Amino acid sequence: MQLLQMPNLEFAASIDACLASNPFLEIDEQAPPPAAAHEEAQAAAAGQLWGASIGARQRPRSGDGDLDALAFVAAPTSLRDHLHGQLRLLRLDDRAFMLASLLCEALDDDGYLRVDPAELAALGELQPAPTAAECDAALACVQALDPPGVGARNLVECLQLQLASHPDAQERQLCARLLTDAEPALRGGDVARCARVLGCSAATVQRLLRLLRGLDPHPGWRHGGEPVRYVVPDVLARRTRTGWTAQLNEAVVPRVQLHRGYAELYRQHRGAAAPALAGQLQEARWTLRNVEQRFSTILAVAQAIVRRQQRFLEHGALAMQPMVLRQIAEELGMHESTVSRVTHQKFIATPSGTFELGYFFSRGLPVAGGGQCSPTAVRELVHEIIVREHGQPLSDVAIALQLARRGIRVARRTVTKYRQQLGLGTAGLRATRAMAQGASA
Repeated sequence: MQLLQMPNLEFAASIDACLASNPFLEIDEQAPPPAAAHEEAQAAAAGQLWGASIGARQRPRSGDGDLDALAFVAAPTSLRDHLHGQLRLLRLDDRAFMLASLLCEALDDDGYLRVDPAELAALGELQPAPTAAECDAALACVQALDPPGVGARNLVECLQLQLASHPDAQERQLCARLLTDAEPALRGGDVARCARVLGCSAATVQRLLRLLRGLDPHPGWRHGGEPVRYVVPDVLARRTRTGWTAQLNEAVVPRVQLHRGYAELYRQHRGAAAPALAGQLQEARWTLRNVEQRFSTILAVAQAIVRRQQRFLEHGALAMQPMVLRQIAEELGMHESTVSRVTHQKFIATPSGTFELGYFFSRGLPVAGGGQCSPTAVRELVHEIIVREHGQPLSDVAIALQLARRGIRVARRTVTKYRQQLGLGTAGLRATRAMAQGASA
């Protein structure tokens, strides 16, 4: 059961350990390459070279005095490291440095400060408590750092911080008014209306828009970011003449077999062989049985899932069917806990992407007419509604009402949960982003 639950790379490492310690096991040279090689090939194809993850660690010179090229690979620098490095160069007293450092730590990946500086200052436990003036000074200090726009509390402030270095004072002022006074017209891409609000020509507005397009709404993206982690699917979904089916990804099956030469020698000299060898031979056979059982179980569960999710494979998440572990367990004659172990950290490649097998399990939500639909399908509907919204972005309540008109009754908090899972902002945040898109249109 423990081996069955392991992700494929962890399982492969376990088998490698057996290969290294057990003389009755050997690599099958005729088998497809193992998962590790497959993952390295994917990573290399995407430009994710192993050496790039070494960071600042430098390898020593070889015995011949040659330099290791990997020693010169640039270390990835996170946004916070970049900002802290600049803070250390400034002449700040201890309190100011502490406050500015707290603000740097609170920035999100976009480089924005989404929380109140006063609340963060309270976490520093400074005595006496920081004043509002000290918090404002710390924020101004962070906003003066590189990259321009970092530390902004919203998109407008981010763009205004970048405009501060623009040499033309009149254009700076007009851009500031374009972002604030003409915000509704800007979001709608109405150049004529923007010109009327600013009291200038349409050509001037076009020039201002070109200036805004050159600004960076995500200054934090220039530094750091988590390295891309690749998932090697255990199973591949394939279309056949009769529908969709699942097949094992041979790249994740360990290349291991019984060393027949050593096994035969042991059989011939069993009487004189060391007792420990009998245990190792039994362990080798047990390991091979576990490899076979693991992948046959994974394949059986994956095929059962695919049989029930044909519509998903054809049409995507909107066609996901409700499904619970019990249904698969009863179909295959397994215990639910076994199905749970099989679906944990095991992945299937489909036309819609690569998903963990557990992704396909969810209890149904009732719909008008007495049927049920999957929460995954409802989440996709929420995404579709938000993507297609025009004009003022819809609140979560308004989205719940739209779902109700389609016969799906969910609470506002459920819509909020799905929206957050999709990585989509609130209606207000989406309105701000729409404004930025209008400026770059």
